[in-house]
Amino acid sequence: MHFLSDELDHYVTLHSENEPELLAQLNKETHQKILQPRMLSGHFQGRVLSMLSKIIHPNNILEIGTYTGYATLCLAEGLAENGTIDTIDVNEELVDFQRKYFDKSQWATQIFQHLGNALDIIPNLNKKYDLVFIDADKDNYINYFHAIVPMMNKGGIILSDNVLWSGKVLEDVKPNDVSTKVLLEYNQLLKNDERVETVLLPIRDGLTVSRVK
Repeated sequence: MHFLSDELDHYVTLHSENEPELLAQLNKETHQKILQPRMLSGHFQGRVLSMLSKIIHPNNILEIGTYTGYATLCLAEGLAENGTIDTIDVNEELVDFQRKYFDKSQWATQIFQHLGNALDIIPNLNKKYDLVFIDADKDNYINYFHAIVPMMNKGGIILSDNVLWSGKVLEDVKPNDVSTKVLLEYNQLLKNDERVETVLLPIRDGLTVSRVK
């Protein structure tokens, strides 16, 4: 999932902000106890998410795909004083794990967990968002995008993770590889949709930053 050499990746991380202690604990426990720990945003990307959130200083954040809550806490670092995060995931087994770390943070009362299908939950949130992070099932990225654009404030930012998909976007697509097909279409959508302006960053597994016009 990295497009930099291990040495250069280490140098980049070493010369970026340190990983906060709570996130280091979350990182460690995720690798010890949770399946597919590579899904974790991790130190470097986490600091990127934190920095972007601090620049945006959002009142309301929406996260689609919580996993163990690492990215949630990174995004929370930029929240406005009375801001909120709505984070959605389908995995019931991770709810208590997420909550444990949310409650250890200073944003415990500002983070709201939603369990279930994001496409069912999003229309009922009744908020306008300044920042959205899409990091869930790739097959629904296009559906998520169309669902959230009308809920964004002008100038709001949509972050989309894993858009390079371990380099598969450059390879011949296998007939049964739905995720890669959708991501190719999604990347083209973000490029062409007149409602947003987009830059794709080759960070970790690819992170797209889209600004709502």
